[in-house]
Amino acid sequence: MPALRDLRIAVVIPTLNEQESIGAVVAEIPRDFVARVIVADGGSADRTVEAARAAGAETLDAGRGYGRACLTGAHAASDCDLIVFMDGDGADDPAMIAGLVDPLRRGTQDFVIGSRTRGEREPGAMAWTQVVAGRLFGLGVRARYGVGYTDMCAQRAIRRDVLLGLGMSELGYGWNLEMQMLAAREGLRVLELPVPCRRRIGGQSKVAGSFKGAVTAGSRIVATFVTVARRGRAATSLTRGAAGR
Repeated sequence: MPALRDLRIAVVIPTLNEQESIGAVVAEIPRDFVARVIVADGGSADRTVEAARAAGAETLDAGRGYGRACLTGAHAASDCDLIVFMDGDGADDPAMIAGLVDPLRRGTQDFVIGSRTRGEREPGAMAWTQVVAGRLFGLGVRARYGVGYTDMCAQRAIRRDVLLGLGMSELGYGWNLEMQMLAAREGLRVLELPVPCRRRIGGQSKVAGSFKGAVTAGSRIVATFVTVARRGRAATSLTRGAAGR
């Protein structure tokens, strides 16, 4: 069994105008076993990129789109075995990274996702709409594929080769749900772990911070669910491929 330090782990953080928080987020990431911290920026108009670099992260100009930033970061981490995704607003606790990647390291799981609704949440850390949406879409995924979720949390870990093998195509706010649905559809071994959710350090949430943001994200997530649910299962088994490595 490879030790945690023997697997190269990249943490990918999509950002858009997170200058108030990104430095603290990067500084909290445990660098004793995380090989690379990649901040994939979506065209911030503030000093997000400069703050990320000052804290020790690599930065990429990913272009607009939450999913595009995540995918760009994953492609950039070509020398890494595992990818951990998390947000740059300070809501995700970097101390949970070790727990998320451990089942992947032990080979018992293929995809590990955090659940804020099952963990401890600071008051005001999540809008009620986010809690309800996570539960409802989780039930929808269970009805379609037999694998349930309780959240669409950004904090998650997956083998890089497995992620790229899923054929992710959603470049907006539906990225998280698409990954969860494709993982369930392809029969990956999925584990959901309770994770704490903190209040964002600063700024306003792009999703829950405004009516327009909530509607835009919500409509994209619904469209993603419908699109993926209509697809058939891929011809190859990613689970067999991952287990054989």
